[in-house]
Amino acid sequence: MNTSKTIQSKKSQILDKQKKYLWPNHLLYYTEPLPLERGDGMYVWDVEGKKYLDFFGGILTTSVGHNRPEVTRAVQEQTEKMIHSSTLYPNETHVNLAKKMAELAPGKLQVSYFTPSGTDADETAVFLAKGHTGNQEIIALRHGYSGRSAIGMSLTGQSPWRIGGTHILGIKHALNPYCYRCPFKMTYPSCGVACAQDVEDTIKTTTSGRIAAFIAEPIQGVGGFIVPPPEYFKIVKEIVESYEGLFIADEVQTGFGRTGDKWFGIEHWGVEPDIMTMAKSIANGFPLANTITTPEIAESTRCAGLTISTFGGNPVSCAASLATMEVLEKEATPQHNARVGNMLRNGLEKMKEKYSFIGDVRGMGMMQGLELVKDRAGKEPCTEATAQLFEATRELGLLIGKGGMYGNVIRISPPMTATEEDVAVALDLLEKALGKVRV
Repeated sequence: MNTSKTIQSKKSQILDKQKKYLWPNHLLYYTEPLPLERGDGMYVWDVEGKKYLDFFGGILTTSVGHNRPEVTRAVQEQTEKMIHSSTLYPNETHVNLAKKMAELAPGKLQVSYFTPSGTDADETAVFLAKGHTGNQEIIALRHGYSGRSAIGMSLTGQSPWRIGGTHILGIKHALNPYCYRCPFKMTYPSCGVACAQDVEDTIKTTTSGRIAAFIAEPIQGVGGFIVPPPEYFKIVKEIVESYEGLFIADEVQTGFGRTGDKWFGIEHWGVEPDIMTMAKSIANGFPLANTITTPEIAESTRCAGLTISTFGGNPVSCAASLATMEVLEKEATPQHNARVGNMLRNGLEKMKEKYSFIGDVRGMGMMQGLELVKDRAGKEPCTEATAQLFEATRELGLLIGKGGMYGNVIRISPPMTATEEDVAVALDLLEKALGKVRV
């Protein structure tokens, strides 16, 4: 039997079935999509046996590496006990994970509601804010991303992600703190953080003046790893409170030490949210998300009507999450992520000095981005460079991500168990790939 033909046939079969049986709007990376077969630690292998260093981590989800033994073992043990029960019945892994989340979350955030995805978590947060305040209007940010439900897409501030023109009334979008492309054509700090004041202008001019909540990612993920100024969230929280609203921190991508030094991204801005959502890194790839709030706000749900989540608090996913938290606390603490992330950032800054099509380097910890442009003066997005870089990194065996409104931001976010040695290898491969880009 010709092994190479067999492998090629397998790859072709997968891609043929993808095309025939899955919706055509599935976003697939690379000119020729890459079918992955298995993973181990920092690496994954495609169906042809080629090895790749994974520095996108399943969209910031594989937090402690592929096929992590502790997580796999916890999942196997739980599946032998019970796979499913729903939220109608208390379960030990469910309540133990809720306790762990209360220990890690900042301030008074203590009471959790688990669901299967980040979309569910953000939607739950919106329902909670509306129920608690009695108000209906929500302020979100342009360039933000909140999921793929009707509410999630309405919160999202990017047209390509709003399928079919989906829009829920009562959601308004303020200007986002995108300093590299300041919507006011100003520079920090002389701008006086005008983007924060725009939140109040948005409330005054587009709402009834009484809002349920303001929702924002501490660092916009799909938006292109956009990092707000240090003063931004303190100013915004004061504004939101003055209009009777709650502050929802969307930590779906930034949570669990990803940004370095802190367990959750919003802590860098010295602000305590009223509600916080999290997903992705929470269970190393198992479907799980959480909406956590204060006991006082949670208590307001008691008279809000009935609710269950069929797959919320799933025992297997909760067991995977508990094991993931143990690994993070032992091997990938926020301090570890700050140290290794700093090495990554320094390497990227050196590349910016060398390659003129790198317009901006930004991010925190293990969440770093490169914005690619045709020239630094004009800042015109360069999607051609993005496409070339993707093909070059694939050829060299390095997986990265992309995002931003214009698709020109390279997103680098490895499993948080990545070491200095892993970063050194990734930087070397990325340097070689950048050298192949011609713009």
